[in-house]
Amino acid sequence: MEIEVVGAVIVRDGLVLCARRRPGGETGGLWEFPGGKIEPGETPRQALEREIREELCCEVLVGDEITTTTHAYGFGIVTLTTFRCELMSGAPVLTEHAAVAWHPMASLLDLAWAPADVPAARLLVAGAADVPKV
Repeated sequence: MEIEVVGAVIVRDGLVLCARRRPGGETGGLWEFPGGKIEPGETPRQALEREIREELCCEVLVGDEITTTTHAYGFGIVTLTTFRCELMSGAPVLTEHAAVAWHPMASLLDLAWAPADVPAARLLVAGAADVPKV
């Protein structure tokens, strides 16, 4: 089974919003960029806006794509596209995740990431100043 998902790299004052998955399953307890599945008829950007509204009760402006990666999990093949986002309104509220935290970009790799999110985290750490702007 192939699953297309999107993730938001929300940066504020040099910090990145990271979300920790709830315990359980193959990716339980790991960190990810918040987002979710693309529904039929949605563009990736529309899906990301909806997912952030549903999962964090916030509104974001979706900017440039950072990267697209594919990872084979036990439950299926996930293709994750991450986008640079700007938080437009609201403060993150936990509805789906165990925790959220604003983490310094330079130390993102200190977190235990879900495998599909690792390439985007590496890109951010390697070229933090070169991340596309919203």
